[in-house]
Amino acid sequence: MSKLRRICVYCGSNAGNDPAHRAAAHDLGAFLARSGIGLVYGGGNVGLMGAVADGALSQNGEVIGVIPKSLMEKELGHGGVTELHVVTSMHERKQMMVDLSGLWTSYLRR
Repeated sequence: MSKLRRICVYCGSNAGNDPAHRAAAHDLGAFLARSGIGLVYGGGNVGLMGAVADGALSQNGEVIGVIPKSLMEKELGHGGVTELHVVTSMHERKQMMVDLSGLWTSYLRR
């Protein structure tokens, strides 16, 4: 069985009303990095999305973001990630996130 290399996390660009959610997102990112699992996420630097990326980065983890050009133009892209892919549409964003995580290919190989 192959080791999980990356995981795709879908989360919001809003932190919500409960600070515990932001802390949990940060902790998840840090846990993934400590476990040697790369993070693929929506590419933003705000909300829960930014928190999970910051958590992984705090532990020197691999963080790959995928963000639509329209959001990048609003300066919401995270400048500190390992890779940041700028795409043209939300559909392309979601497809690339799945492809980069490798989960679908791992599933098909079983």
